[in-house]
Amino acid sequence: MVENWRQACLRSLPAVDVAVNLYKRAYPESSYPHALLVQAVQEIVDVLRRQILAAGSNEELSGLSLTPEEVALRLGSWLEQLELPSLRRVINATGTVLHTNLGRAPLAAAAEAAMQAAAGYCNLELELQEGLRGSRHHHVEKLLMSLSGAEAACVVNNNAAAVLLCLNTLAAGKKVIVSRGELVEIGGSFRIPEVMSAGGASLKEVGTTNKTHLSDYRAAIDTETGLLLKVHTSNFKVVGFTSSVDVAALVLLGLEFGVPVMEDLGSGLLLDLSEFGLEPEPLVRERVTDGVDLLTLSGDKLLGGPQAGIILGKRVFVERLKQNQLMRALRPDKVTLAALEATLRIYLAGQPLREIPTLAMLSMPAEILKRRADNLAAELRRRGQSFLIVNTCEDFSFVGGGSMPLAKLPTTMVVLRPRHGSFSDWVQKLRTGQPALVGRVQGDRLLLDLRTVAEAEEEEVIRCLT
Repeated sequence: MVENWRQACLRSLPAVDVAVNLYKRAYPESSYPHALLVQAVQEIVDVLRRQILAAGSNEELSGLSLTPEEVALRLGSWLEQLELPSLRRVINATGTVLHTNLGRAPLAAAAEAAMQAAAGYCNLELELQEGLRGSRHHHVEKLLMSLSGAEAACVVNNNAAAVLLCLNTLAAGKKVIVSRGELVEIGGSFRIPEVMSAGGASLKEVGTTNKTHLSDYRAAIDTETGLLLKVHTSNFKVVGFTSSVDVAALVLLGLEFGVPVMEDLGSGLLLDLSEFGLEPEPLVRERVTDGVDLLTLSGDKLLGGPQAGIILGKRVFVERLKQNQLMRALRPDKVTLAALEATLRIYLAGQPLREIPTLAMLSMPAEILKRRADNLAAELRRRGQSFLIVNTCEDFSFVGGGSMPLAKLPTTMVVLRPRHGSFSDWVQKLRTGQPALVGRVQGDRLLLDLRTVAEAEEEEVIRCLT
């Protein structure tokens, strides 16, 4: 009877201290504290107990090894996994440039170097010339003003935080008017209405999902209105019978009623990428020129820097943001500021397409990708002909990160299948290797897009696969 086997197996589970002592005798040089070893064995025994309880046949139970020696062996594996860093390097061969699951924008070499320089002591809040306490905003504010034309700027830890800070500062206890078609949900189920509520403001929807007019905003403004908010729908598009109000018109309406106007621009482009086949996106400088009072954008999307929330706008409003008590909770750390400063200096020097990986990937010509894919496929056929089936095919790369959802960039994929064994096991082995190799799985094929693979990584890709 299965139940008899189950009870026998449960009684066979070794005592925790027995397995711990076996491990200590086998590895006397181990420096792990006793409490950690006990915790690990308890977890291992608990996993075995759940396997026993879930087993549906004697055969499943008979395959379990429940000896103290087996548990001590599992303890060694548990500790090996503990030593592996959780955040590991991944070769992104998916063709999605701003892959949220893979950390979005890869940083420029200059940004990496700046982060290293800031890792120790640095002048985060010290004016070196005068020897007085300074502001951490100082390191990037002038750069942001120069690149955008804004009167003032500040930075927080991400764009959702930037929106939250602006709403809390300008509209806590007041109404914020926003078009119903712009009540977006971003990654992780964070929604503009909920962010608004967390900021202490109340939502006033106007218009419909597909059409909102200036008269809708005008009719909704009253003495309780604290802000007119426009949200750029960067992660989806409404097409067909549509109408929306542009920022310039909204700014004029705000001036008429003395109500500030804010736009959440989302990705935040500093230069036009439409010449590379990408859909037109509003540029940061254009929005500042339109006269918006506050503009928020991400540092780690199309700007190509670290995760950060950038706020640009009129000085009178930005100074109020800096004085908000929430700023201390939302402010960026020294490493983020160092990476952002280095990224902005690349723009200032006029070399972003060459030095910022995100922009280099997005602007890479299809013919270069075809040549690279053909060369990689030929090398993989040469080295892996006995265990790999290798082909190429035409396909598309994607921007990702909730940016430019309709954009498709022509590319050439390297298409792979193992000649023997389980396809899913093979893909998992690549995904858990050192470094991890992640591609695009379609059925029983693994597709590698070199748009998101640096040329310097190609030999590593070959080693992973062969």
